[in-house]
Amino acid sequence: MLFEQLGLSTDLLRAVDEEGYKQPTPIQEKAIPVILEGKDVMGAAQTGTGKTAGFTLPMLRRLEVYANTSMSPARHPVRALVLVPTRELAIQVFESIKSFSKHTNLRSTLVYGGVNIDSQTAAIRNGIEILVATPGRLLDHLQQKYLTLSKVEILILDEADRMLDMGFLPDIKRILNVLPEKRQNLMFSATFSNDIKKLANQLLNNPVLIEVAKQNSINDMITHVVYETKSNFKSELLVHLIKEKKLDQVLIFNRTKSGADRLKQFLDRQGVLSAVIHGDKNQLQRCQALDEFKQDIIKVLVATDVAARGLDIEELSCVINFELPNNPEDYIHRIGRTGRAGAKGFAISLVSPEEKKLLTGIEKLLNKKIKIEKIAQFDKTQEQKHKPRARNTQNDKSVSHNPVQKDNKSKTTDQQVEVIYFNGVHVNRNNVTKKRVVNDPLFTQPYNSDESALKSEKRSELDQKSRRHRERKYPIRPVPALFAPPVSK
Repeated sequence: MLFEQLGLSTDLLRAVDEEGYKQPTPIQEKAIPVILEGKDVMGAAQTGTGKTAGFTLPMLRRLEVYANTSMSPARHPVRALVLVPTRELAIQVFESIKSFSKHTNLRSTLVYGGVNIDSQTAAIRNGIEILVATPGRLLDHLQQKYLTLSKVEILILDEADRMLDMGFLPDIKRILNVLPEKRQNLMFSATFSNDIKKLANQLLNNPVLIEVAKQNSINDMITHVVYETKSNFKSELLVHLIKEKKLDQVLIFNRTKSGADRLKQFLDRQGVLSAVIHGDKNQLQRCQALDEFKQDIIKVLVATDVAARGLDIEELSCVINFELPNNPEDYIHRIGRTGRAGAKGFAISLVSPEEKKLLTGIEKLLNKKIKIEKIAQFDKTQEQKHKPRARNTQNDKSVSHNPVQKDNKSKTTDQQVEVIYFNGVHVNRNNVTKKRVVNDPLFTQPYNSDESALKSEKRSELDQKSRRHRERKYPIRPVPALFAPPVSK
C-alpha cells in the first residue's frame, strides 16, 4: 500500500515525500484510515515503527478545514491536544507535526517544564490549533488562565503507560475535566498494562484496537547479548567493549542519576568523549548533549530512563544497559532506540550476579532466552589486577631469609628464626624450645582478690588523714575590727 491510498491531502503527501517516506508502516496503514473516520483508537506498536506519524498525519488531515492565514488569535483556538510524559518525547512529536504540516496553515507549539514559561505563553496567545504538552506544565498554563481547551476535538495520549508509571494519572484526570465531552480520543503506546486498559475503558468510546505486534514484543532486527561480570568490573568492561568493538555511537542506560554522572566522569578519564542526560539536567543541557551526540561530536551518551522514550536518533547501532532496569518493560523501551526503520541494532547488557533476577524477569517478559557471553581474557586480566599483592619477604624484617620448613601438619618447627625486640633487648629464638619453665609468680600463682583486706586498707588510710587533720595547729591571727570606739584623752 502507498500513502496515496490512505486518504491524505496533497499538501500532506508532499511533506511525506520530502521526509523520505515511501510506504506506510503497518501501524500507519491500519491506524490512519480508522482515525480519519473519527473513531477512537487504542493502538499498540513496537517503539520505532512509526506510530507518531500514525496519529500525526490523520490528525492534520482532519484539522486542515480550520487552517487559515488570519492574524487574529481568536481564529486559531486549540483543536488538538497531544499529551506526552517527557520533554524529549514532546520535542520529538512537535518536530514531527512541524515537518508534516509545513505546507499547511496550521499552527502548533509545545509546552513542557524546565524552561521559562513566558515564551510558551506568548506562542499560545498568538493562537494555535495543535498543542503538544506534558501534563504538569499544561496544568500551570490552565491555572494561570493562559489558554482554554473548550474547542478541543482530538485528544491524543502518547506513551500512556509511561505517564501512569510517572504518576501523571491525577493530572490527566484534571485535564480531562476541562475538555469537551464530545471529542475523538486516541491512545498510543508500545505496551498496554492492566491499568492502561482501565483508563481506556473510562476514556475511550467503543475504541478500535490496533495491534501490529504482540504485546511487549521487540524488533526482530535487534540482536541481544548479555555479558556477565562483577559489579566493580563493569566500567572497565564497558570501555573494553567500546574500544575493541569500535562502537562509534552508543547510548548507555543507567538506573540512577548519580550513577550516570559517575560513569560519565570515568569514561572521560579513559579518553572516551561522552555526555549525560537525566532529570537533574535542565532542558538546555539536555538538548545540547543530544545535539552533540546526533552530530557525532561525542561518541557516547549516558542516560537514565528519562530518555528511554522520546529519543529519535537515526542509525543508532547499539544500546548498552550498564544496569538492568527494575521494571522489565523499560528494557523494551530502552532498546527501542536502536534497530529503527528496518535497520539492524544491538542491545548489550552488562549483568552482575546481583542482577540475575532482573534478567530472568526480562527473559520471561520476552518469552525468550538471551545469549550470555563472557570475555575470558578480560575477566582474567581484571582478576589479576584486583588480586591482592603477595607479601615481599625480602623487605620484611620479621621474616628470615632462610626458607621455612614445614612438617606434614604444616606447622613451623623450633628451628625457625624469629627476631623480636622487647624492651630494647634483642632476642634470638633459634634454639628456644616449645616448653618453657617460667618461675614468675605473676604467671604461676593464681590471683586471689581479698575484698575485706582492701576495705580495711582504705579505712586505715582515711583514719590517718583525719588524725593528721585534727593534729594540725593553725596560727591565731587578730581579726580586724569593723568599728572602733573613739579613744578618750
